[in-house]
Amino acid sequence: MMRTARVRAGAAGFALAVLALTAGAVPAGATPVSVDAAGADLVSLSIDDGALRLRVRDAAQVARQSAGHDPADVTLGPDGGVAVRVPQNAAFRFLGAPGKEVWSLTAGDIGLPTLDTTGVRRDAVRGDAVTLSLTSTQGPGNFTAYTLSSLGTPKPLLSTNARHVALPAATRTPVVWAFDAAGDYRLILEASTTLATGRFVTTEATYRVTVPPIQPGPAAPPPAPAAPVEAPSPPQALAKKITGSPQAAPAATSATSPPAPRNTAEVRSAAAGARRVISDGHVDMGPQLSGGDLRIRVRDDIATPPVWRELADVVLHVKDNAKTTVPAGADFLGKRGETIWLLPQAQQAGIVWPGWNTQHESVVTGTRGNVTWTLTGVDGPGRFTLFLTGSFGNADVLFDSAKSLPQRLAIPPNTHAHGNWAFSKPGLYRLDVQMSAATTAGRAVTDSRTLTIAVGDSTDPSSGFGGGSGTGGDGHSGGDGDSGGAGRLPRTGESWVIPVGAGGLLLVLAGALLRFAGRRRGRAAAPAANAR
Repeated sequence: MMRTARVRAGAAGFALAVLALTAGAVPAGATPVSVDAAGADLVSLSIDDGALRLRVRDAAQVARQSAGHDPADVTLGPDGGVAVRVPQNAAFRFLGAPGKEVWSLTAGDIGLPTLDTTGVRRDAVRGDAVTLSLTSTQGPGNFTAYTLSSLGTPKPLLSTNARHVALPAATRTPVVWAFDAAGDYRLILEASTTLATGRFVTTEATYRVTVPPIQPGPAAPPPAPAAPVEAPSPPQALAKKITGSPQAAPAATSATSPPAPRNTAEVRSAAAGARRVISDGHVDMGPQLSGGDLRIRVRDDIATPPVWRELADVVLHVKDNAKTTVPAGADFLGKRGETIWLLPQAQQAGIVWPGWNTQHESVVTGTRGNVTWTLTGVDGPGRFTLFLTGSFGNADVLFDSAKSLPQRLAIPPNTHAHGNWAFSKPGLYRLDVQMSAATTAGRAVTDSRTLTIAVGDSTDPSSGFGGGSGTGGDGHSGGDGDSGGAGRLPRTGESWVIPVGAGGLLLVLAGALLRFAGRRRGRAAAPAANAR
C-alpha cells in the first residue's frame, strides 16, 4: 500500500509539473499578438548580460526603444502584406519566373521592415557580425528573405538554398519576406555569434506567418526606378503612400501593449543657439504646436536623452562614406555611373539617418487631418532628391529639385518615416521647408524653416550655421533671433551677380556721401578759423 501510494503521489506530482510547464508556455486564454510588419524589426538582436536575445519589435516599440515581443507570441499576416507579381527584371529571378504570384510581408512600395542588430555593439562580438540561420521551414510554398539597396538592387539572404547570412553589428538591414503560396508557415530562425570574451552564444525562435490568397493586380511592378512626373502628386495620393511608411504606428497590437507614438512629449528642448553638427545616427524633422503656433524642429536621437533642436542650430553632415554611383534606370538621380551622396532609407552605421515625423503629442492631439510638408526652395551646388525604395526596386520620388517648385507631400498624423536623400555634388545645401496643418479648432497654422546639409568631406559643416529661420504660426516671425529666410528660389549660376553688383553700388554711394560730408565740414570750419 505504501509503495502504491508513493507511485500515485509521484504520478500526481508529474502530472502537476506537466500542467505547470504547459501553463507557463501558453497562458490560459492567451492569444497571439498580431504585428504589422510596416516599420517593424522582424528580427531584433541584442546582447543582454552576456546572452544573445532575439525579439520582434513593432513600429511603436522601435520608436520607444522597448524590448519587443517573443516571436513565439506573435503572428505576422495575413494583413500588412501585399500581393504582387515577379517583375520583368533578371535581378528578381530568384523569386521565380516573371509574372509569378508572390506575397511579400511589406507595406508595398514603402514600409520595409528590418533585421536589427543595433543592440549588438561592434566591439562586443568577434568579426563585428551575428550569423542568422534558417534552420527549418514548414508551409505550403517557398519562403525567401532578401534585402534591397537604397537604389533597388535585391540580394537574397535566406531561403531553402541559402540557410545562413552574416549580419553586421549595430545596423538595420531592410528586408522583404516573400511567399509564393497561401497558407500558414512556421519558420525557425537561429542567431549565433562569438562574444569578445571568446564565449559562443546562440538563441532560437519560431515565427508564424499567415499568407492570404495571393491575388495581385494585373500590372507587374516596374523593373527599374521610374522617372518622376513633372507635377507633384496630389497630397491625398501621397498621404496614402506615406500611411504605411517606415515606423508608422501599427493599427493594433496586444491588449497589454497598446500602440503609442514615440514619447515625444517628454523629450526636452535644447537651448536656442546650442549648435550641433550631426554626421551619424538618427534624427527626425517634425512640427510641434507651441502657444497655438506651429514650429518645425529637429529631434536629435543621438543625444542622451534625446532633444528637440531649432533648425538654425543643426547642420547635417553627409560624409564621403555615403558616396555611391547612379545605376542604370535611375535617371531621376543623374546619368548612369555618376557619383552621388546618398543617405539611405535604412539606417547604416557611420551615416546620418534623417527622417520626418508627425508624432509630437501636440500635433497628434492638437491638429486634425494631414500635415502638409512643402519644399519651397533648394539652394545648393547640385540636385537634391528624396525618394522611397519599394520592395521590388521601384522608386517613389517625393521631392526633386530639378523639377518645378514648390512641391508638396501630405503626411498623416502620428507618422514616422524615412526615405533616401540624394545629392549630386558636394557642398552646402539649404532646403527651404514649410509645414502646414489645421488645429482641432479649425485654425490654419504654418511654419517655414531652412534645413542645412553639408555634403562631402571637403565641405566645412560649421559654415552652414546661421540659416534655419522662418515664420511661425500665422506668418509672424519665429521670435528667437534666427537669421536667414525661407522661400528662396533654387540658386542658378548667375545668382551671385545681383548681390555683388548691389554691394559694389552701395560702396560707391557710401564713398560719395563721405566725400560730400567732408567737404561740408571743411566749408564750415573755414569761417570759424577766420573768426579766431
